[in-house]
Amino acid sequence: MEAVAKLNNYPTGPRKMRLLADVIRGMQVEKALATLEHHPQHNAVPLAKLLKSAISNWEQKNNGQSAADAGLIVKTVFVDGGRILKRMRPAPQGRGYRVRKRSNHVTIIVDSNN
Repeated sequence: MEAVAKLNNYPTGPRKMRLLADVIRGMQVEKALATLEHHPQHNAVPLAKLLKSAISNWEQKNNGQSAADAGLIVKTVFVDGGRILKRMRPAPQGRGYRVRKRSNHVTIIVDSNN
């Protein structure tokens, strides 16, 4: 039985988050958490927290069964673009350049290995 966790409107670009999502996709949960803990990218912290939430959701669905005994894997991770905040930045000769502050939505699905 699989469990899902979602993170909405995290204020970083989707391309940056997809780099981390590609690293942990298909990994065992313990190995993925260890990888995210020691990853230098700042997006690793909320992604590790989201993975822990997905593990907790799986344990709740399975009546408190331990996630370590079940051999959970990260079945699916996908990152979608979220809302874009549009701001203006002063530019030469009275112009204004548009600054697009991107955000993303992350969804993690964990499942037992069998």
